[in-house]
Amino acid sequence: MSKEITDNPEASRYEIHVDGALAGFAEYTTRPGEVVFTHTEIDKAFGGQGVGGALARGALDEVRAKGGVNVVPQCSFIKSWIDKHPDYADLVA
Repeated sequence: MSKEITDNPEASRYEIHVDGALAGFAEYTTRPGEVVFTHTEIDKAFGGQGVGGALARGALDEVRAKGGVNVVPQCSFIKSWIDKHPDYADLVA
């Protein structure tokens, strides 16, 4: 199973494709110096396969790579994922 996470700025969301099919997305808004994650959704067909975690990790890794940008996890999924992975807590505003 190949997973690809991409930023789709036109739709204001990070998307995850599994074997070429859109499997989910994490919507966001931006403010100066911040990315605010507002909603995450994974297609039920991909539930329980680690797709949501891969999406969260990929999106947060991309935010980290930008440097100088903080995360505001308004989305309960992203907030919970960060709580379970404290090595990403430094991104939280």
